[in-house]
Amino acid sequence: MKEVVDVAEENVGTSMGEEQVTQQITDDDKLWALLSWLPWVGWILAIIALLIEPQKDRPFVRYHAIQSLAANVVLTVVSIVLGITVILSCIAPFLWVVLLYPAIKAYQGEWLELPVVTDFCKNQGWI
Repeated sequence: MKEVVDVAEENVGTSMGEEQVTQQITDDDKLWALLSWLPWVGWILAIIALLIEPQKDRPFVRYHAIQSLAANVVLTVVSIVLGITVILSCIAPFLWVVLLYPAIKAYQGEWLELPVVTDFCKNQGWI
């Protein structure tokens, strides 16, 4: 009888739904989030992460993959605009280095918010 009481006391204070709402961020989630932020190939990996079965249901992977896609679109447009002028076209490839910071933060397990991109994605209902 004492064993049953000890087990019951351990479960007091934790609700059953709490474990389902807050999922643990696994190393696999961190890796997929990092891969979606990689310059030049990250948008392909972000699309793959949103399509394959185990990752598309993971909130952390989805959060970073969608933001990565939006950031890649913005950087592509900026690169095209800068590429029109000959002098500034040398700077355009270095813009993609900006994606390394979110990649590092994603691998550390942080929910990074980019000022304009995150707000836009949340307003569209994507994340």
